[in-house]
Amino acid sequence: MADLFDQNLTKDQPLAERLRPVDFSGFYGQEAIIGPGAILRRAIEQDDIPSIIFWGPPGCGKTTLARIIARQTRSVFVQLSAVAGSVKQVREIIVQARERKKFKRQRTILFVDEIHRFSKAQQDAFLPVVEDGTLILIGATTENPSFEVISPLLSRSRVFVLKPLEPSAIAQILRSALKSDKYLQAKQFKLADGVIDYLSQMSSGDARTALNAMELTINTTKPDKNGTITIDKKTVSASLQKSHLLYDRAGEEHYNIISALHKSLRGSDANAGLYWLARMLEAGEDPLYVARRLVRFASEDIGLADPQALVQAVNAYQACHFIGLPECNVILAQAVVYLARASKSNKLYTAYQKVQKDIMELPNYPVPLHLRNAPTSLMKDLNYDNPDYDEDVVQDYLPEELLGRQYLEDQ
Repeated sequence: MADLFDQNLTKDQPLAERLRPVDFSGFYGQEAIIGPGAILRRAIEQDDIPSIIFWGPPGCGKTTLARIIARQTRSVFVQLSAVAGSVKQVREIIVQARERKKFKRQRTILFVDEIHRFSKAQQDAFLPVVEDGTLILIGATTENPSFEVISPLLSRSRVFVLKPLEPSAIAQILRSALKSDKYLQAKQFKLADGVIDYLSQMSSGDARTALNAMELTINTTKPDKNGTITIDKKTVSASLQKSHLLYDRAGEEHYNIISALHKSLRGSDANAGLYWLARMLEAGEDPLYVARRLVRFASEDIGLADPQALVQAVNAYQACHFIGLPECNVILAQAVVYLARASKSNKLYTAYQKVQKDIMELPNYPVPLHLRNAPTSLMKDLNYDNPDYDEDVVQDYLPEELLGRQYLEDQ
């Protein structure tokens, strides 16, 4: 673990790393939790830090806040990444923390980046030392801690939710970087009108994305004959590429966006449906995953109100399987628009839920004799099987105890 406060920064380090503020004077955004008078700000200033879970998207300031806490409080600060860390390292840190507390009366703050990468069994190692005050834990996660952090640890910590940075905060960060970074200052460049505002908007609340895109643009743009590098929206856009698309195929944003697509179709908003579809596909989502969700939607939310919806969705799945991306994007777009415009009914879905509830809560009633198969003459003599017929047979088809039960409402 390297010294957190090593100031021997080099141009090989990303701009976002070189420009990390060391106190609140250089920290922009998140006023709700660290603005003057906010509870976390007061706790830091009073050196009275509880164990904390920082939950927020990439580039919103989680690690930077942890470093500011390290500067502001009178504690030994240890940083560990859950990506490369192990329980063995955690135990070594705990032993050292106990020795500091016992012999030097020093408190230890352990910052665990991406704490959700630790398994729930690994997270158990923190419980006793957080409980008895051996160390203070600060965990950072991009995933919902309700699902990724064990409940006993959550109950012993304070969760602070960090939001994506506002464009105005990112603009302040960019202007500060352009003025203060000595490596950028060594280059002769000028910004076209609106570049900072454009980059601030397109970074989706991620300061790291904005800073690194700006640095890449300056470092890779050829100077003109006068040696001046001109930065405009076109060059910045090329540096951003897809980095501004906040999406994680295995994370919470994946479920947020597929939920947004589902609800847009349910609300018959084809334009919103196309938008959320593109958000997934352009960020690299598996088109067959989207197609499977559309097949489910066709029965769950449309059903018999438009039986062709299922046909359209299944055909879209098969077509996507045949040709893949990028060609299948328009096929999914066709299915999305059809499903959005189709009549809606969830009667099939609610009917099955009612049946499912009865199956789980009621006894396994025997099949009525007249509904059973009758492969032998004895079974026929016992009134198994249906009578001969040449038209619809009017009989009772539910178990006697459920006669009259109606699961499916009339369309």
